[in-house]
Amino acid sequence: MGVATALVALALRGRAGLAVGATAMILLGTAVTQRAHDGLVHSPLAAPVAARDQAAVTGTLVEDPEGTRFTARVLVRVDGITSDSTGATASAGGRTVLVTAGGDAGLRLQLLSAGDRVELRGWLAPLAGYDERFRWRHAVGRFDATELLSFTGPSSPLLRAANGLREIVLRGGDHLPATERAVVAGFLLGDTRGLTPEMEERFRAAGLTHLLVVSGANVAFVLVLAGPVLRRFGLGGRLVGGLAVLIVFGTMTRWEPSVLRACAMAACSMTALHLGRPTAGLRVLALAVIGLLLADPFLVHSVGFLLSCGASGGIALMAPPLSARLRGPRWVRDGLGVTLAAQIGVAPVMLPIFGALPVAALPANLVAVPLAGPLTVWGLTAGVAGGIVSRWSPGIAASLQLPTLLLVRAVLGVASLAARIPFQVDGRTAFALVALVATGAAAGRARAARRVGGDDRVPAR
Repeated sequence: MGVATALVALALRGRAGLAVGATAMILLGTAVTQRAHDGLVHSPLAAPVAARDQAAVTGTLVEDPEGTRFTARVLVRVDGITSDSTGATASAGGRTVLVTAGGDAGLRLQLLSAGDRVELRGWLAPLAGYDERFRWRHAVGRFDATELLSFTGPSSPLLRAANGLREIVLRGGDHLPATERAVVAGFLLGDTRGLTPEMEERFRAAGLTHLLVVSGANVAFVLVLAGPVLRRFGLGGRLVGGLAVLIVFGTMTRWEPSVLRACAMAACSMTALHLGRPTAGLRVLALAVIGLLLADPFLVHSVGFLLSCGASGGIALMAPPLSARLRGPRWVRDGLGVTLAAQIGVAPVMLPIFGALPVAALPANLVAVPLAGPLTVWGLTAGVAGGIVSRWSPGIAASLQLPTLLLVRAVLGVASLAARIPFQVDGRTAFALVALVATGAAAGRARAARRVGGDDRVPAR
């Protein structure tokens, strides 16, 4: 029904086409959401999970393992399951489970990467408590692993290439101090596993958490770095090459929600330019979000995805008018306008979830964001070059990271200073500010209307 309605919408124009198109998206969205929910309930693992079966499973790591010193946690896409009680082997249908492991199994699991194939022994159990949030990442249960029986590298050439590039970039930063190395990994690849809770809280209090996840800016910088090579091809080759860069970079950064949004928008923009139909940023955002939600409706439960979309929407809608109304040099007005628009865009997500917005976010972003560009571009370049030469010339690799070290310490200084500012904007304060701005805008319009009315009057003789 949804597909048929969409085809009808393509044949119509104007408001009728828009209404039919919106109806088609609602029908398709409802269908894929119901299908996703049904996949959580009805699966080959439903009975073993409910029975808390002890079994051996084979599968593929969906992400890089996380955890503490002696434990590991990772999502695994399970292909097969062998019950210890019956000895029968059955297909798991590629369903995802949350694997937790301790002891020797946990230590060994932490050394693996996304895409690695594993065979684990343990027992299944339903998701409970805090782990239930993994339902929105399609996990149908939990697997408490007691033993890692075997593992092999990724079978996909794409994953092997992405993991190799990722390893090179991370190896290039080995000569940095531990804190700086962890921050650089977050900036470049969205890998925050090395950050301490104190450091993560410092970035959150400063309103700079978005710098530790890969977003549109990172994707843009990567495409700029690939530009000299892509320009050697024709129009079709540039499109294919650009899409290949997006796919490899997205795989390197593990397709986090913000990466999905950024890569989808970049792919839409590149395709539109190739077709000779450049599209406005807001329309590109809408197309990307609709496509992603149809592919995975559970993205609506991802805070990272919502924040990424909110910031992008705020910038597309409000950055130009805000910059135009501000005073000062253009580079100041543009930076302040974009920062304000992004903060306004994420406010509807931040306030209900985190309860407040840090006041320090505005000045902190004005200083830190300009540093993020050079840090990302040079960090990736130095990371690749340093990772390649570090094995036979550690001194050169360390020298290449000196600019990276200076830039990341500048960002850390901004985060530390901004985190000390205790003032925050809570929901009531935000509502009062919105009401004040709306009242001021209405008063300004009223004065403008009276002024225009006075000018139109015929003067008395």
